[in-house]
Amino acid sequence: MSEHTAARDLETVERLKEAQQRIVQEIAKVIVGQQEIVEQLLIALLSGGHCLLIGVPGLAKTLLISTLARVLDLKFNRIQFTPDLMPSDITGTEVIEEDISTGRKVFKFVKGPVFANIVLADEINRTPPKTQAALLQAMQEHEVTVSGQTFKLDEPFFVLATQNPIEQEGTYPLPEAQLDRFMFNLWIDYPSAEEEKKIVDCTTSAYSQEVREVLDAEEIVQLQRLVRKVPVSDYVIASAVDLVRKTRPNENGVPLYIREWVEWGAGPRASQYLILGAKTRAVLDGRPTPAVEDVRTVAMPVLRHRIVTNFNAEAEGVDTAQIIQRLLEETGGKNT
Repeated sequence: MSEHTAARDLETVERLKEAQQRIVQEIAKVIVGQQEIVEQLLIALLSGGHCLLIGVPGLAKTLLISTLARVLDLKFNRIQFTPDLMPSDITGTEVIEEDISTGRKVFKFVKGPVFANIVLADEINRTPPKTQAALLQAMQEHEVTVSGQTFKLDEPFFVLATQNPIEQEGTYPLPEAQLDRFMFNLWIDYPSAEEEKKIVDCTTSAYSQEVREVLDAEEIVQLQRLVRKVPVSDYVIASAVDLVRKTRPNENGVPLYIREWVEWGAGPRASQYLILGAKTRAVLDGRPTPAVEDVRTVAMPVLRHRIVTNFNAEAEGVDTAQIIQRLLEETGGKNT
C-alpha cells in the first residue's frame, strides 16, 4: 500500500467517525433511545451483512429503518410477508408489453421491491419457505435471476428481516442454514420509562422533525471496501476463532456446559462475521485496527442465532444468550 493510499484511508476513517456521530444525531431526532441497535445496524451495513431483528410490535422497527435510509440517502422498500406472498412479489415479474407502432408483443421485466438499497422484510417467518428462499438468494448473490436473465441489485444492498417473538402460530421458522446468512440477530427491547414518556410526548404532538442526509450510496460502498482493507492482528483472529470453536460440543477442550446444552455450534461464517464486525466497529470509532474487545462486543448478535440448543437446555430454561454470556465471561482476555 502506498503512503498516499494509506493517508487517504486514514482521512476516510476520520471522516467516517465524524459521519457516525452525525448519523446518530439525525436518527435521534426521530427515534428515542435504541443507540446500541443503531450502532449495530451501521456495523452490519458497513460490513456488507444483513440483520434479523426480533421485537414485539410497536417498537418503531419500520420507522428506525426508514429513518436510517433517509439519513444515508438510500432507496428503501418494505415488504410485508404474508402466507400468500409469492417469490415474484419480491423479485419482480415479466409482463407482456405491446409496441403500439408495430403491434409486436414482447416480455418486459418489472422489478420487484427487492430492487432497493435497504429492504425491510417484515415478519419474514409468516411466508412459506419458497418465498423466503427468493429473498435469501438475493441476499447471498446480490442478484436476481428471472427466466434465465440475471439482474444485478444496486449497491449497497442491505436486508433487515423482522420476526415477532410472541406469535408463532401459522409461521414458517427460518432453517438454520438460512439464519446463518444473517450477520446479526438483534433483539429490540422495550424503552425505559423516561424514554417512553419522551416517545409519547413527541408522537402525540403536531411537531415533526426533518432529518438531513449524512452519507450517500457511493460513499457507503467506498467505506465497505475500506473495512475490508483494515489490518487485523493474528491474536485478534485467533481469539475470534477460539470463541466460535468453543460453541461446538464435539470440539476438544470445550466447557462441560457446552456439551450438556448445545446440539450444534456456530460455523466458520461466525468467525468471519466476528472479524468483519470488529473491523467496522474499530473504523467507526476512528481506530486503525480492531482489538479483542471489538470481537467480544459483536459476539452476542453474531452467535445468538448460530447456536442450536438441545432438550437439556430447554428443560433447564437455558437459552443461547445465556450460553454466549457465560462463554464471554470465562474467556475474558486483554485487548491487543
